[in-house]
Amino acid sequence: MSQPIAFIDLGPQRDRVRDRIEARFKRIFDTGAFIMGPDVAELEEALSRFGGMSETLSCGSGTDALILPLAAWGIGPGDAVFVPSFTFAATAEVVAMLGATAIFVDCLPHTFNMDPDNLRLAIDEVRQAGKLKPRCIVTVDLFGQAADYPSFRVIADEYGLKLLSDAAQGYGATIEGRMIGAFADVVATSFYPAKPLGCYGDGGMVQTNDAELAAIMRSLRVHGSGTDRYDNVRIGMNARMDTLQAAVVLEKLTIFPEEIERRMRIAHRYTTALSDVVTPQALPNGMVSTWAQYTVRVAGGKRDAFMAAMRERGVPTVIYYGKHLHQQTAYRHFPAAGGRLPVSDMLCEEVVSLPMHAYLDEAVQDRIVAAVRESVAATA
Repeated sequence: MSQPIAFIDLGPQRDRVRDRIEARFKRIFDTGAFIMGPDVAELEEALSRFGGMSETLSCGSGTDALILPLAAWGIGPGDAVFVPSFTFAATAEVVAMLGATAIFVDCLPHTFNMDPDNLRLAIDEVRQAGKLKPRCIVTVDLFGQAADYPSFRVIADEYGLKLLSDAAQGYGATIEGRMIGAFADVVATSFYPAKPLGCYGDGGMVQTNDAELAAIMRSLRVHGSGTDRYDNVRIGMNARMDTLQAAVVLEKLTIFPEEIERRMRIAHRYTTALSDVVTPQALPNGMVSTWAQYTVRVAGGKRDAFMAAMRERGVPTVIYYGKHLHQQTAYRHFPAAGGRLPVSDMLCEEVVSLPMHAYLDEAVQDRIVAAVRESVAATA
């Protein structure tokens, strides 16, 4: 009987870095520097070198990483923040938590990322209504693929908006060899264990080239502290990253570029073998994706049957996302560009993700490809 296939398998990666992580853990246990210890500063320096941005702040989660820059910019009631609807809730959650209004934007049918033309429509609608002040665009690098940052940078500059990259799934992605920090004012990411660069708990990071903004975010990260933690100069939060998680990310970062290359090779094999039977997420020329998920579209209302057929063949599949944000109970009162988002509607009915991680060998890839082709044929 064939071995079960894991949707995401962290075991092989863990085995590569285990000794080095355990050595770091021992040093941390010996010193007792569990919060904001030396490994945290070492990680921030290493990530600044990797991401090409001068200021890096580790934090407690990807959600912390999103709310810190918004709060530092003073975004709140009366402000409009433009976010894609086809994403995880955290992207819009932080906007609502600050009292601002999330404006939902549609995405493109081939890349699944936010549509620049629909964004322009959303901004113009808000400006014409005159009730909210446009403040910020939050892009999402969905499933590991960078959004169309050259276009979004132009739009942000034209309308005088901040550009925040939600790179929770796509940190490490590039456009023509350039990291996302070359375009965005701030890059935020998550180190949740299942992310391409993850820790073994919750963790996150914010990067910027704006030293003044970084100083405010550092204050916000520790309860709004001033000259010391008992001098609170602003309302802040507890968003620190613990030292153990920093140690994990430090060691995983050493093999991260190689793992991105592996994910690119696996995705290329999938796309070459499957494009005639399903519609994969398209990767434009000149882009490198971290392929947090490998996602395809199964049209014709056959997704459920396809997933059942895959399950019968021992291959797990997952839907990201079955309901976009502007249809969800907590967010349905927020506006959507043009009143409806037809591409997001379509994707929620069609997308399904296949197993993806950097250590899928070719034999397992071939099993997955065969299962997809057989499942499509079985549901035709």
